[in-house]
Amino acid sequence: MKLSDFDYDLPEYLIAQEPPAERDGARMLVVHRDRGVWEDRRFRDLPDYLRAGDCLVLNDSRVLPSRLFADGRIEAMLIEPVTADAREWRALVRPGKKLPVGRVIRFDDRFSAEVVGRGERGERVLRFSGDDVYEALDRLGHMPLPPYIKREDRREDRDRYQTVFAKERGSVAAPTAGLHFTGEILERAEAAGARVARVTLHVGLGTFQPIDREDFENHSLHYERYSIGEDALREIEAARRVVCVGTTSVRAVESGERAGATNLFIYPGYRFRRVGAMLTNFHLPRTSLLLLVCALAGTELTLAAYRHAVEERYRFFSYGDCMLIL
Repeated sequence: MKLSDFDYDLPEYLIAQEPPAERDGARMLVVHRDRGVWEDRRFRDLPDYLRAGDCLVLNDSRVLPSRLFADGRIEAMLIEPVTADAREWRALVRPGKKLPVGRVIRFDDRFSAEVVGRGERGERVLRFSGDDVYEALDRLGHMPLPPYIKREDRREDRDRYQTVFAKERGSVAAPTAGLHFTGEILERAEAAGARVARVTLHVGLGTFQPIDREDFENHSLHYERYSIGEDALREIEAARRVVCVGTTSVRAVESGERAGATNLFIYPGYRFRRVGAMLTNFHLPRTSLLLLVCALAGTELTLAAYRHAVEERYRFFSYGDCMLIL
């Protein structure tokens, strides 16, 4: 396999810049692996495809408003805490060359950070002073919208770039398949007989990491922290079919342990141990996320379905439409 085998043409105007008017208003392309066919539906139809014995797995990680600005020129994007008191964080900073170790960044009169170290991938380690970091992020932070959304974040993105079941704070990007859910859809899913299990995988910057080699099988993903509680694990193991919401839930469920850090890289040829179906958004070409989808649905079927989605003008990526793989 070569990375170029996992490419497709996408007109830029199909990249969603705004969420749908209603959270559950997206279109849904339903792909049937066994018959090699698909059908055009709406996300609100999802419960119609669930049945008794299913376990619907949600990632309850909460996105942090992790982008901070200072002096109109400096940006710091927090990645993850490195101390138990969350006073020191790994962060991407710009302009990095002008922020050496020892430099103090003042975000306002109540919150500042000192650059105290450098990371292996060019990031900085920041030690914060003043307000509690999470309180300061709630007050000053901006949502880390992905780079293909060509606008500044707005206040409403704090709600719409967050799932309704988000709980455990720690992600720098949303588990976007979950953005479509409402409380009503979850109730209908349970009424159809599905049990719901919540896992946590904190999405890191690796979700946007490009694959820079044609022989991608030796590519390494960034590690991401995850955990699966006892109740969730019990539901997953008892299920006749595990239906994961998003690639992050898939990676958590397939990683094999109840908690830890995973860099599991799933691509065609991978044998799934637990996951039988998945709801996912549409993903960028040549990415680990698309490779995971191809591993579950089959490469030819996936790329054919993507071409259909382009022809039918589905909306792509984080704020876009979704695909249900059965």
